[in-house]
Amino acid sequence: MSASFPRGYSALQICLHWAVALLVLFQLFFGESMTTVVEAAEEGGQASAQDQFLASAHHWAGWAILGLVILRLALRISAGAPKAAGAADWMSRAATVSHWLFYALLIAMPVTGLLTYFGLADLGEVHALGKPVFIVLIVIHAAAAFFHAVFLKDGTLRRMLVPAK
Repeated sequence: MSASFPRGYSALQICLHWAVALLVLFQLFFGESMTTVVEAAEEGGQASAQDQFLASAHHWAGWAILGLVILRLALRISAGAPKAAGAADWMSRAATVSHWLFYALLIAMPVTGLLTYFGLADLGEVHALGKPVFIVLIVIHAAAAFFHAVFLKDGTLRRMLVPAK
């Protein structure tokens, strides 16, 4: 990682953050269609056209997330991430740990889903366990952003909305 810390995130880093966030929310809301399609096929039936469409979208959104996260990680490693402005040491450590947990999950979920989809490994149950973990991480992440914006008023949320100059 870069020895110096940037003042904020670049426009590309911000766009990648929000694109991945929207894709993950899509996956969380509509990912059950993949299970419906797989179960229907295992029972010799066929899922509805809507479930088939959403399962296909889930598959391709997984590929998109994987590609965008790899790009995002490359940017983070090469450009670094801004230090938390005036945050207590424990807050900075918690933010770092939660961000790396997100990255791990953002890679593990598409990989386990794709390995299962292509029949290379039976990781469907492992993949499914990621959903509640994602939900918990998202709630913590959103609560922390809210806390910084409303109580600390330290500009942390603004850094992910407005590119650094």
